Amino acid sequence: MKPYMTRITDAFILCMIILMMSSCYSYRYVGLLQEKNKRLPQYEEVEYEEYRIKVDDELLFRLITADEMISNLITGSQFLTNYQNYISYRVYPDGTVDFPFVKSVPVGGLTLTEATEVIEQRFKEIVPDAVIKLTLANKTFTVIGEIGTGVYPIFRDKMTLYQALSMSGEIRYTGDYKKVKIIRETDKGTQTLEFDIRPKSIINSEYYYIYPNDIIYVQRNPASFYKVENYSSFISIISSSLSLLFAAFYYIM
Repeated sequence: MKPYMTRITDAFILCMIILMMSSCYSYRYVGLLQEKNKRLPQYEEVEYEEYRIKVDDELLFRLITADEMISNLITGSQFLTNYQNYISYRVYPDGTVDFPFVKSVPVGGLTLTEATEVIEQRFKEIVPDAVIKLTLANKTFTVIGEIGTGVYPIFRDKMTLYQALSMSGEIRYTGDYKKVKIIRETDKGTQTLEFDIRPKSIINSEYYYIYPNDIIYVQRNPASFYKVENYSSFISIISSSLSLLFAAFYYIM
């Protein structure tokens, strides 16, 4: 029969090994674009919807015409030099926006393409060859939680969730990959989209694209308190625990 201390040590090591198998972050837990994990949800593809202009959005526009004097008079020469100097125009609560020399233009609920056409037609009433370039001034998204904190620009149309992560930093291991949230302002009020970020089927789903003013929130996973990032860290914990165990028995015996 093994000595009492040896039996306790063996039992302790066995428990630590079992605990290790459930205490380290595996690919199934934190890996993105997973295809073979049948436990993950499968999301359906949806057609991309263009962003629609909302109240309090800030619009930037440029008038292009052969008459340089009129162009500078309406849009200002600063448009030709520094983007930061653009003058933005706020969308009022009634969904209209005021531009120089034309009456209020209704743009609320329109896409940028639709709004461009409406504004262009309005300017053609005074400048026949008018061409309008329109964009949003408030093209940003926000991240909070176990992914860092910050506000970042949306640098392209149809910006994806993965492109947003590449700018803000990857989700920490302590984050809850199963319950990522996007908080989004819509015409019907604030909408919260919750999803599992791990399956590959998230591509082209309703969660895939980032819109202006979105907030990406990754909450902390309560189980992360009991986990370590890799096996080497866990081995260090075992070594320290065994050293403490042997030291305790040494003073007891």
